[in-house]
Amino acid sequence: MEKIMMKTPLVEMDGDEMTRILWKMIKDELIYPFVDLKAEYYDLGLEHRNETDDQVTFDSAYATKKYGVAVKCATITPNAARMTEYDLKEMWKSPNGTIRAILDGTVFRAPIVVKGIEPCVKNWKKPITIARHAYGDVYKGSEMKIPGPGKAEIVYTAEDGTQTVELIHEFKEAGIVQGMHNICGSIESFARSCFNYALDTKQTLWFATKDTISKKYDHTFKDIFQDIFDAEYKEKFDAAGIEYFYTLIDDAVARVMKSEGGYIWACKNYDGDVMSDMISSAFGSLAMMTSVLVSPDGNYEYEAAHGTVQRHYYKHLKGEETSTNSVATIFAWSGALRKRGELDEIPELVAFADKLEAATIKTIEDGKMTKDLALITTLENVTVLNSENFIKAIRETLEAML
Repeated sequence: MEKIMMKTPLVEMDGDEMTRILWKMIKDELIYPFVDLKAEYYDLGLEHRNETDDQVTFDSAYATKKYGVAVKCATITPNAARMTEYDLKEMWKSPNGTIRAILDGTVFRAPIVVKGIEPCVKNWKKPITIARHAYGDVYKGSEMKIPGPGKAEIVYTAEDGTQTVELIHEFKEAGIVQGMHNICGSIESFARSCFNYALDTKQTLWFATKDTISKKYDHTFKDIFQDIFDAEYKEKFDAAGIEYFYTLIDDAVARVMKSEGGYIWACKNYDGDVMSDMISSAFGSLAMMTSVLVSPDGNYEYEAAHGTVQRHYYKHLKGEETSTNSVATIFAWSGALRKRGELDEIPELVAFADKLEAATIKTIEDGKMTKDLALITTLENVTVLNSENFIKAIRETLEAML
């Protein structure tokens, strides 16, 4: 077959460790033979981020705003051990956090459902999509250790110098304190991204916080969502036959366990971080989870929801065989190619992305999979493949489909 031609580049963000190895295999086996790939390449590997003082991360985010579609490999967020291992100039921030802040986006994560990988929650029949606000709260928090008795306060100083003071706690002994914030504009963007994504995917939207306890912070989230929904989206939701509703986070957790799935669950930043891991693990594996960052002005960044698979990378460096699940990274590529095809009106590219996903799922359902899935599948007599052979098996399935 002739290679599918692209019109506009997508932004390619390379990453770290084992996922970087898989990234190259995926391109060589599943992309280059079929697509004349146009990509603006950025190396977000930790060594190159360190060399550029992390400027490459900012450049990749601005390129995403320019071209509208990006695909990102998993990257390292350094800790003290990584500082030593990579001889870093400083402890660079999470690339995902930097990119999310620049794009002002919301992260949507949904499990990839495959026959033979049964959810732990027996009544879940359809994917549950987590919409995670990607700004502020504890991720931008300021913290202090309180050494002994004293008073901790929140102080707001207006531009004219007037001050508003709120007592946090009168300490009688040592303790800790944390201040966190959010911005109404970011919450508005979060709400619109959620409403737009719900309409795009024809799914009902839940939003959950704890406004009964957090009567100003969480309540502001609730009010902004409701005001925007009533003013801009209610009629569109009615026409699409879907609904939006707010509920308390503890009620949402209880309800989700008894549901069949098939909806979007919007959460604040930390709640979304935790709940997306819970959903992905209960559906099977973090490596079987799609993740896309959507900005309110229509930019999309597709990524794998998991980390860089450090343990497998060290095995790979020793020349040992690995069986690393590449499904989430493959779906990041298919998602980006599909969106590029939709925006540029290239139906062949959209169809290729669909077939790449179908081939990946069919390969697993035919009993050919990586070790992590073989350990939890209900299929019998499966073949456990190493990292490279799993990708090659998908290529065989894909070629048969094409």
